[in-house]
Amino acid sequence: MGISADPVDRQKAFDEKNDLGFPLLSDPDKRIAAQFGVKRFGPLPSKRATFVIGADGKLLGSFSSELDMDAHADRALETLRAAAGSD
Repeated sequence: MGISADPVDRQKAFDEKNDLGFPLLSDPDKRIAAQFGVKRFGPLPSKRATFVIGADGKLLGSFSSELDMDAHADRALETLRAAAGSD
């Protein structure tokens, strides 16, 4: 799932344009961003971060990069593969 502060209609348009195949959630008041420690002060956008959470609800890993979007997917896949190998 993806979460951003964008409003629902903008999330929907982004999903339709990119055919993501996973849910996008809207966090306009940035409460979830604050809980995950990625909210910035004032009008600045939240930090870009990826959190990999297991089916049991435990955090398997996290990664932050403002510039390298491919690294988010790469690191998430590495984390999932490592978790699958440890079963």
